[in-house]
Formats: sequence, C-alpha cells, structure tokens
Amino acid sequence: MYDMAARQRALDLHFSGLTFSQVSRATGISRFSIREWASGAVPSPRMTAECPVRNGQLDSSRPRADYAYLLGLYLGDGCISEGRRKVHALRIACCDTWPGLIRECERAVSAVMPHNKVNRVHAPGCTSVVSTSKHWPCLFPQHGSGKKHLRAITLEPWQQEIVDSCPWEFLRGLIHSDGCRITNWTTRTVGGVKKRYEYPRYFFTNTSADIIGLFTATLDAVGVQWKTASRSNGGFNISIARKDSVALMDAHIGPKY
Repeated sequence: MYDMAARQRALDLHFSGLTFSQVSRATGISRFSIREWASGAVPSPRMTAECPVRNGQLDSSRPRADYAYLLGLYLGDGCISEGRRKVHALRIACCDTWPGLIRECERAVSAVMPHNKVNRVHAPGCTSVVSTSKHWPCLFPQHGSGKKHLRAITLEPWQQEIVDSCPWEFLRGLIHSDGCRITNWTTRTVGGVKKRYEYPRYFFTNTSADIIGLFTATLDAVGVQWKTASRSNGGFNISIARKDSVALMDAHIGPKY
C-alpha cells in the first residue's frame, strides 16, 4: 500500500546505515516491507501505483474517453465503500438483462485502473462490477456518505474538462446506468382509417437534481433537444423524442445490449 516515493525513501534511509527498526519508526512502514524491498523483492504495480490524479489533472496514461464513460456509470449506479487499510471498493451495479453493458463496464474499469483486478459479484437479476484501490475516491471525488440525491454532486475542473472533450462517452455512461431507449407508439386517423405509428425515444431518470443538471448540460453541448417528462413517484425524467435528436443519440449511444 506504499507508493514508489515512500518505498524509495525507506530504502535510502536503510542504505544510509539505519536498521530496519529505525527506518520503520521514522517512516511508519512495517519492518517486513522494508526488509522485502531491501532484499530485492519487487512489489506488484497494483500495490505501488501512484495516484492517477495529480496536480489537478488525470494522468495522461489514463484514457479520457473510458474515464468519461465510467464517470457516467458511477454517477448513475455506482458507489464507493471503504474497506480495511483504507482500500476502497468501486461497485457499479449492472442489470443482467444487458450482458454487453457488464462487459463494457469491466473494460472501462480495467482501462482506467489497468493494474487492478476487476470482479463480478452476482445477485438476483443484478451483477456488480467491483474493483478495489486506495485511489477510487481520488478518481471520483463525488464519493461521500449518504445517497447521492441528498448531497451536492459537482464535477471538479479536471472532470469537467474531460466531459467537455468526451461528451458522448459521458452521456453513454449515464444512459447505460439510469437511461433507456424505447419505442413509443400512437394512433392517428388518416382518411377515416386509424393507423398506428411507432417512434423511438430516449429517457433518463434520476432523483438527483445535480446529476440531471450534468446530463442536460451535456445534451445542450452536443445539440440534443430534450424536455422534462412527468414522474409521479418523484425524481426527474428527461425525455428525448425529436427525430433529429434521437438520430444523434442513436449515432453515438444506441440501445443497451
């Protein structure tokens, strides 16, 4: 759980003449770890990985498009929980109806944190994609206690910059979490004959006004027209039904699979 800078400092102190116990007291690092490092043992990249967010920027080695997609998934159906030794678990809940979505989620998590394992945790009708790291709260500073709709959800400047550069990936993550593409129908009487007409439509539903605001602001940025639809059980429902806007959504997002 020590980064490369801490490891190197401990080794430098030991090689300067301090014992393992003295280095341990000076750094707070266990004697076992210092002894292993001094013997030439190489820690795994997962254990020594530095924080991917430094100086207010996402590290350039992390794919921005995959991060934008994962951010959308996290805001919709994700959570972060703290475990032992300050290691955090990112969990993205995915409906089993859409196996392609589960695979896409796994791929995005692996791309953003390439040295960390990604696991599936199954529950009735749902599969959670889970990965542990001490750096998940750095990647998603929206993490906090309580439900998302009961606390403020705002993007850091570096996150907003990524969303601005990869808006469709961000929208795709939000739609894959709390959205859908459906086919509506209506009837019209033409020449005395009642005819049925079908048309596609996108919906996004969330109880957080802040997350809804991020979604609609990004829709505005890419030229998609939307409107608020009624929802009897609370929360917010965003509808996208205009033909040209649905075509844009189809070109960049499409239905879940």
